[in-house]
Amino acid sequence: MPVIRFHALPMPYYICSGHCLTAPGRGHPDRYALGEFDLLVVDQGCLYIGEEDRRYELAEGHALILRPDSHHYPAQGCREITGSYYLHFQTAGVWDVLSDAEGASRLEEPQAGEDGGAADHHPRVAAFDIRIPQFTRLLNAGKMYELLRQLNELERDSHLGAVKWKQQMLFQEVLMQLEASMADKIPRPGADIADQAASYLRLHYRERISIRSVGEALNFHPVYIARCMQKQFGCSPMEYLMRYRLEQAKKLLLQTDLPVSQIGQDVGFQQAAYFTSCFGRWEGITPREYRQRFMLGHSRNGLNG
Repeated sequence: MPVIRFHALPMPYYICSGHCLTAPGRGHPDRYALGEFDLLVVDQGCLYIGEEDRRYELAEGHALILRPDSHHYPAQGCREITGSYYLHFQTAGVWDVLSDAEGASRLEEPQAGEDGGAADHHPRVAAFDIRIPQFTRLLNAGKMYELLRQLNELERDSHLGAVKWKQQMLFQEVLMQLEASMADKIPRPGADIADQAASYLRLHYRERISIRSVGEALNFHPVYIARCMQKQFGCSPMEYLMRYRLEQAKKLLLQTDLPVSQIGQDVGFQQAAYFTSCFGRWEGITPREYRQRFMLGHSRNGLNG
């Protein structure tokens, strides 16, 4: 089962949708490189579709995403009247297609320096992957039909900004439904360990933490935890901890008038000089300069500088 991976942000965006009936003997249009993703969801009958060298039987309750860069054609005509929803969408971001083996692992995350560099893993950027199956049997077909029906009803007013916004929100739910249809088929042991480690670090970031203490808390070998976090987040546990501490420090710099040295201690740095060094290496300026640069704008928003 190929999996389509979108690197976000930016998010994939909705273009248009509709519902059509295909008569017996007819099939999906023959198209070359449409330039948009085309999601098809069958609610009656069966569509027989080819994409390059692959063939799909798209029966009721199934979904298929046709790629924007491929040749799509009717593999054969429908044998009965077939109803299907279609939804066109696109992304301004990076996307790729994972093989069956790659798609079965949540650990194949982009590493630092790929598709945008280490900044993609900066906690403020909040970069992440959206993985959805190209072809799947829907976990909750009824829910998907309802979402697509709502999108279609909004099409007549889609020239209105408020309606476009609502359609985009519904589209995000469509993506979540697609993701949910394969969630129970994908093993997550490594990703779960990485998530547990991240949660532990966020909870105890003010304390003295070592990779050994993380391993003891989670009952896994520190090397295994480090490998899982590197694949999941693109950094080691200690680098993740350092970045999270710096994010908390930036909040305190902008929202309080605490001394810089006190802020460093409050977020887990034992020495003020080391805090200033780490902050400058990551942000390019000192904590005091950061506070001075942004203090005025935040003061106007009612925050203490």
